[in-house]
Amino acid sequence: MENFDAKIILCTKRTDLKKYEKNGIIIVKSLSEALKHEPTIAFVTNETSYHVQTAIKLAKKNIDLFLEKPISNSMHDVKKLEKIIHDKKLISQIGCNMRFHPCIMKIKEILKKEKLGKVISVHVESSSYLPDWHPYEDYRHGYAAREDLGGGISLTCIHELDFLYWFFGDVEKIFSVTGKFSDLEITADDLSVMTLIFKNKIIGEVHLDYIQRPDFKSCTIKGIKGTLNWDSSSNEVKIFYRDKKSWKRELKLKRFEKNSMYVDELNYFFTCIDMKNSTMNDISDGIKTLQIILSAKRSSKLGKIIIVK
Repeated sequence: MENFDAKIILCTKRTDLKKYEKNGIIIVKSLSEALKHEPTIAFVTNETSYHVQTAIKLAKKNIDLFLEKPISNSMHDVKKLEKIIHDKKLISQIGCNMRFHPCIMKIKEILKKEKLGKVISVHVESSSYLPDWHPYEDYRHGYAAREDLGGGISLTCIHELDFLYWFFGDVEKIFSVTGKFSDLEITADDLSVMTLIFKNKIIGEVHLDYIQRPDFKSCTIKGIKGTLNWDSSSNEVKIFYRDKKSWKRELKLKRFEKNSMYVDELNYFFTCIDMKNSTMNDISDGIKTLQIILSAKRSSKLGKIIIVK
């Protein structure tokens, strides 16, 4: 975003951001006040349960939208928002930064080149300790901890489901155990274990939790030609080829700045707006991943396999 020139309006309930006004940022307390400045692009990053109602008001004003993941914690008015965006030909993008992680991008490339042959199964994990997320605030009051605000591990950490959908397409069936099991003082789920059956018959296993320290992410994909492995500790993508009986390194990040994903994501979004191109993760994709998560939560509640619709 070199030579980035824009008027920035920050709509917030926070009262500790006055210092940013010195940098030319306009701070307002309400959406109606923000709209008086006639913005052309909006970032919806409030609590999950308020995403859709906020986005609808913005979309009606012909504003391109970057929507923080997940779109919502329910399907209420989600299709209404999708219709407005499509009817007005707006650019939309869901904020799933893992699609811009170099290792995840490399895995996508490997799958496209079919280096693993026919894929049989995939296992992903995302584990972290919720109180470590924002050490400057009480974790118990944040949206990620609160069921009423759309929090919980299954919705808040939708990244793994998002990149699996990006890799392998639609999910047909899902079985899940999702709930609160730890001693964390939260009202939302802190553990979600899912078994997915994709429409292409690939079997997926997903483990998400708020209870592990240190944080850790991993992805293992098994195909008929070999097994791919990546984890956040090594940030190395490697394949064990069955015929050669050895590992081959595909990518090794010597240094990885987490913030680079977000910068690349924003550059991509702004480029799509400039070129008037649809993004690779628009409102329709966001709805697909939301449906997977909601099906997982329903599966856990009913104790049975759910068909994803």
